Formats: sequence, structure tokens, C-alpha cells
Amino acid sequence: MNPERKCGDRRLQVTRSAAKLVRDLEVYMRKAVAVESASAFISASAFIDERIKELGDWRGKTLAKVREIIHQADPEIVEERKWVKPTSPGTPVFSHGGIVCTGETHKNVVKMTFAKGAALQDPSGLFNSSLEGNVRRAIDIHEDDKLDEAALKELIRAAVALNLKGENKPKSKPRAPGSRPLVGR
Repeated sequence: MNPERKCGDRRLQVTRSAAKLVRDLEVYMRKAVAVESASAFISASAFIDERIKELGDWRGKTLAKVREIIHQADPEIVEERKWVKPTSPGTPVFSHGGIVCTGETHKNVVKMTFAKGAALQDPSGLFNSSLEGNVRRAIDIHEDDKLDEAALKELIRAAVALNLKGENKPKSKPRAPGSRPLVGR
């Protein structure tokens, strides 16, 4: 047997094995990406519907009620899905001119976090969480809590109005690199 021929056959065999490995890897990657893409491109409304159905307990019913109140307060609210990570399917977000609030579900609470809640008047005292922050405020809704729908609608309308007011403000011009703001002069 020719030693050169033996070496050539071995190279050909290794090349075929490597090509098969690459093909198998490409097929696997296509399948993984397709599955991830399908879940990533589900509409926000469908995602919220699925979340409500998946919970199947008081939290699902509460999230559905909160969603209904939000849309009654402002029919132009847009549902979004944000902050999707490998460890989280994302968070339901309700927006109009910017984020109005989120609708998160936890083990013992449904939490509505208002992005600019600290700037909102809350005469009914709905905010009961994240009270120490300078920007956000939240409403934690527990299993047996009764929602003040009228007050919540007013809070949502105020948040939308604040967002829309902010849209009309001219953006401040960026400072030149290395310059400092004029503070206390």
C-alpha cells in the first residue's frame, strides 16, 4: 500500500468529519435562533394575554383588571414588552408619549410602577411602594386589596399628560466635552 495514499485518505476523512460537524452545528444554531426569535417577536399584547393566562390565579385576574383600567383611562395607551433577558420573559409596559407604568407580577403582589410617579400628585394615596425614590413610584396590589378605579384612572391620565408635556419641551443642548455646568454662579 502506498504510504502517501494512506495519508491522503486520512486527510479526506478528517475533512469530511469536520464538514459534518459544521453542518450539524449550523442546523442546531438555526433551530435555536428560530425558537428564540419566535418568542422574541410575539406581540406585546399577546405576551400580556399569555402572562395572564399562565398565572391563572388572583395575580392574573388583577393584571387583567389593571390592564382594562389603563385602557379605559387612555384608549391610546400602547402595550410594550421590555427588558427581555435569558432569565426573564420581559415586563409588560404601558406607554403613551413615554412609559406610563409597568405591570409586574411577583409571588405576593401585582406591582404597577409609574416611571415618573414622583412628579405626580397622588391625592388618593395610591402609591404605597418605592416612595423614597426621586423618580419612580409604585402601587403594590395584594390579593385581597380593593382597587380605587377612579383614582387609578386619574393617576394614569396625569402620567400620560406629564409624558406628553415633556414631549413638547426642547431638548437641552449637549455641553462641549470637558465643560462644566454653571452651578451657583
